[in-house]
Amino acid sequence: MTDPATQESYPVPDPTIVDATVRNGQCPPDGFTNNHHQPAKSPSQPEALNTGQEMKMTETVEGEGLLESSMRLKPHEAQSYRKRALWVSWISIVVTLILAVTAFTVSFMRHSASAFGFAFDATLDVMSSIIVLWRYSNAAAVHSAHREYIACVVLGVVFVLSSLCILGKAIHNLATRMLPEVDDFLFSVSIVSGLLCSLLAVVKFMLGRVLTSRALITDGFNSLVGAIMGFSILVSAEVYKNHADVWFLDGSIGVIIGFIIMAYGIKLLKDMVPRVRQTRNYERFD
Repeated sequence: MTDPATQESYPVPDPTIVDATVRNGQCPPDGFTNNHHQPAKSPSQPEALNTGQEMKMTETVEGEGLLESSMRLKPHEAQSYRKRALWVSWISIVVTLILAVTAFTVSFMRHSASAFGFAFDATLDVMSSIIVLWRYSNAAAVHSAHREYIACVVLGVVFVLSSLCILGKAIHNLATRMLPEVDDFLFSVSIVSGLLCSLLAVVKFMLGRVLTSRALITDGFNSLVGAIMGFSILVSAEVYKNHADVWFLDGSIGVIIGFIIMAYGIKLLKDMVPRVRQTRNYERFD
């Protein structure tokens, strides 16, 4: 028998500390090990989590004021993707600002509702990229759920307001039977706009998926809408050139795009406003 007085006592680790340490991709300090060993997995046993486990982990992390990316990305990886998001946002601001000015010019010169809708969407893209810049301006807030949700709420408000302007212009053109004027300049603007916005949308979607950022994905959705509207200018102009009786196609496309942007904005507000309230007690990294 061993004398109990001679037995060495070892500190019992706090599960919360061990959990947080492992989550950040670090090894636990000496003396802190998990006493509940998991059985060894056979080579044939899959290591991937099932859908239910992934959903539970995501809900747990968001409940702690963090995004799901905090469980998948190492600190240096998260910062690398954050810098890429900032670069893409700056490029998007410059490109879409030029496209917006050009499209507004085309809209007033050629009386095109689609061109006006694209110009407004390009302006919206500039604003959404500025919001993304704010979202990732603080390195410490790369996984902040509260900051993410605030950015999404602002984006939702901007989407709704912009959709009202697009709808107003398109409905006015339909009511007054305003006919679009077609020329090579309009074709050039629509093709360049469609290609550039498509490229921006793809990059934003990829970064948003890695960072699990709804704000970046929303910004990508806005660029995708811009690409569709850019190509719609080309389609409506070509149709009108060959079939003058389909003059209403240009305005109709503007109405459809306006409703799509409004629906997305309302959905964003409905999803994100409650989450802002849920995470307001956590550190905001301001």
